[in-house]
Amino acid sequence: MRKLAALLLAPIVLAGCGAPEQPPSSPAAAGSVTGAVTVFAAASLTETFTQIGKDFEAGHPGVRVRFNFGGSSALAQQISQGAPADVFASASPANMKQVADTGAVTFVRNKPQIAVGKGNPLKIATLADVTKPEVKLALCAQQVPCGAAATKAFEVAKLTPKPVTLEQDVKATLTKVKLGEVDAALVYRTDVSAAADDIDGVDFPEAIQAVNDYPIVTLTNAPNAAGGKAFVDYVLSEKGRQVLTTAGFDAP
Repeated sequence: MRKLAALLLAPIVLAGCGAPEQPPSSPAAAGSVTGAVTVFAAASLTETFTQIGKDFEAGHPGVRVRFNFGGSSALAQQISQGAPADVFASASPANMKQVADTGAVTFVRNKPQIAVGKGNPLKIATLADVTKPEVKLALCAQQVPCGAAATKAFEVAKLTPKPVTLEQDVKATLTKVKLGEVDAALVYRTDVSAAADDIDGVDFPEAIQAVNDYPIVTLTNAPNAAGGKAFVDYVLSEKGRQVLTTAGFDAP
């Protein structure tokens, strides 16, 4: 009978259709978390969360972390439309509020930087330089957090940008510079750092007033709520924060 019961329950666990487990009151120990943990995360978290996911899996044998990276606005829309996810990590509180009014915790901050080709061929030194007619500029779309940050920076500088393209997430925007399709782009400092072999970054003073807070939450309807909470706890732990700060994120 026990074998029969196990066989009957197995499809439910694998499909993630059972009733969500209640999050534990303390960080989950190895062995207490099972199954897959699905994390929807801002594109700018790709490198750091991929590493954190590997570290988390190493501490929880048999657990798999599945990521969906993209623009925070698009991810929030997917979750709102019923996409199954256990954790949402957004690059903007505004996008987080679309799916969770309470419970989210700001875990890092990030500020924009100008990405330019290796060696900075056009000698771009200021935010004003990227608005010159001869400079091809790429920006994130305004509904994306990196686009909102860029808008804020240009407003502070009292400048009007004329981008040749608006991309749906920060990685797509950065790729335009890497491919040489544009001369400059406003992305996050951490993205420039992650692509340092291919591009250079230029700091500008207005960036300090365009910093984005990154909130994270275990979603109410998480198929694997215990796994989601354990992952969030790991992100907030000293080991998780070390990965993030090493990559250039600031503590909140």
